[in-house]
Amino acid sequence: MARRNYLCNVMFAALTLPISLAAHADATLDKIRERGKITVGVLLDGTYGSIDPQTRKPVGYSVELAESLARHLGVRLETVVVEPSTRVQFLQQGKVDALIASMQYTKERSEILSYVPTPFEEIGGSAMVRKDSGIKNWSDLRGKPVCVSQGSNYTKPLVEQYGAQAKGFKGMPEALLALRGGNCVASVHVTPGIQARLRNDAAQWRDYESPMPEQLIPSPSVIWVRKGENNVVAALDKIVQDWHRSGFLIAEGNKHDMPPSRTLLNLHEKFKATAP
Repeated sequence: MARRNYLCNVMFAALTLPISLAAHADATLDKIRERGKITVGVLLDGTYGSIDPQTRKPVGYSVELAESLARHLGVRLETVVVEPSTRVQFLQQGKVDALIASMQYTKERSEILSYVPTPFEEIGGSAMVRKDSGIKNWSDLRGKPVCVSQGSNYTKPLVEQYGAQAKGFKGMPEALLALRGGNCVASVHVTPGIQARLRNDAAQWRDYESPMPEQLIPSPSVIWVRKGENNVVAALDKIVQDWHRSGFLIAEGNKHDMPPSRTLLNLHEKFKATAP
């Protein structure tokens, strides 16, 4: 436990280091305010959001975080549905101003994008496997085919650390379908997504389980923007800190059946003690 707390503290400290200033201020924040709208890319994989069957509009955890961003900025919100395989391109091409799309911090991502340094959660990966698979630990995946979402940050440790054969799919629903079809022995995704399916769709997943005793690379969940957009980063970071201070993120997680991590609880205590 002490080691985990130490790693969490080190990771948070690294993320909150001052962001280097660009040669000139970015204009994206001004454009957002001028047009009175922020466009946020959201992932609708059934965990963090979905399409309302009546309104046909995106709803869910990520959408509600995006709505809060817009309220704090005093602008309207436009949501754009993204996929793991397209979310970075949508941001880089200017189709969205920011991403709240199940993208945890990685060094590789930070080299091509900028991010809001205060994370809004910490999430790791879990594996869905058949109960009769004999798989109980990450090391049991060595040499075996494992389904992941395209662009997943779990691909690298699965391949490099555990010797698995990663097979990429459009998203979590497609990867889980491939698991049920026997195309892989495990499907690895964010823990809340795996847990939600085992809990809420028990009949469909009665022959499956998530047996790994620890999460795969727990990492900070952050909001991403285009590289060098420091004004946007600063504005959104204040909002995320306010989310922690008010307990908004804890309430949102509980509302959507995603109990807060220890890191989230610690961040709430940290910012609750500070003035806005």
